[in-house]
Amino acid sequence: MRHHLYNRNFSFVKEPESFDKYTERELLQYCLGATMYMPGTKDITSKLLDGKLAGLTSFVMCFEDACPKEKINEAEKNVHNMLDKLTAAIDEGKLSSDNLPLVFVRVRNIGQFDDFAAQLTKHQLRCLCGIVFPKFSAANGRLYFEKLRELNYKFSENLYGMPIIENTEVAYKETRISELLGIKIVLDSYRSLVLQIRVGGTDFSSVFGVRRGVDYSIYDIMTVRDCLCDIINIFGRNNDYVISGPVWEYFRAPKELMFDELPSHGLDDYLMKRLPIVNQEIDGLLREVILDKANGFVGRTVIHPTHIKYVNALNAVTKEEYEDAVMILGNTEGGVVKGTGSNKMNEIRPHTNWASKIYNRARAFGVIENEGSYIKLFA
Repeated sequence: MRHHLYNRNFSFVKEPESFDKYTERELLQYCLGATMYMPGTKDITSKLLDGKLAGLTSFVMCFEDACPKEKINEAEKNVHNMLDKLTAAIDEGKLSSDNLPLVFVRVRNIGQFDDFAAQLTKHQLRCLCGIVFPKFSAANGRLYFEKLRELNYKFSENLYGMPIIENTEVAYKETRISELLGIKIVLDSYRSLVLQIRVGGTDFSSVFGVRRGVDYSIYDIMTVRDCLCDIINIFGRNNDYVISGPVWEYFRAPKELMFDELPSHGLDDYLMKRLPIVNQEIDGLLREVILDKANGFVGRTVIHPTHIKYVNALNAVTKEEYEDAVMILGNTEGGVVKGTGSNKMNEIRPHTNWASKIYNRARAFGVIENEGSYIKLFA
């Protein structure tokens, strides 16, 4: 799999690298990008085989919020069937493994994880990258990862876990820090199995009876912003874990976006000054992804296929950022040097974590010429 296959003619300064579920974790954790969630009852096998989802690089089949309880058995059978058909298609040459997105399953709870795992086969696991754990907490987290480790041992496979931090103990100020520290103890014990940490912006909003409008970002909702801030503070230190951004709920995007004339200013100028680019819904998404990057998130959950290319495009790295990162990582003497473009200082030691994140994002999403190239990439 490789990012930006929806725009094969785009000229990168540095091409994004290919990846699959067996790519080393150091890079793979940066590669998910726009991870699309869909009900476990939905079968997209034919679309994958026909190449109709060219921009899709990772997706989650959901047994939890997106799936009614009475349809769990149907959903489990559908997912097992999909995994069998995708693996068979690769074996028969009908699908290249290079065109298979990373596939994850979001379980409903520990018991349902047991039920689903009991029916898994080694054949199916070749196309399954990991399990998403909802309402992850200090209380249930260790059991989730123990079961995951047992599954890996049983099949000699490599399945990752992705916890979703979205529970009320984190939403409530008086219990938040102790809960997050408890979760970190669990994750540190299973670090090699943790691919990403995911966050539940909608769940946090629900606790307080709020919902961001299309003209606002999740960072404008103060109670939710505080939750996200503390999650980044505890899990984002020294790039310990890659944390993905929360879902954007609005969509009204055309399947094909063409400009008669490309906008002449930088993307940030348009979005932060509220000048229209695409439409209200997509501009809101783009604005929020810019703030994701500023705060240290990488990629995000999406619930509509038209969102994929916008999120993945904005995770590409500009040439100036990339050259600064390479300069910093290649300097063994420390100190301060003039940055690329002669417009900033690069302080080697304080900027090393930033440079490492930029370098890995560049490997995953590619390097583009400048800010103006973002629009060319997603258009």
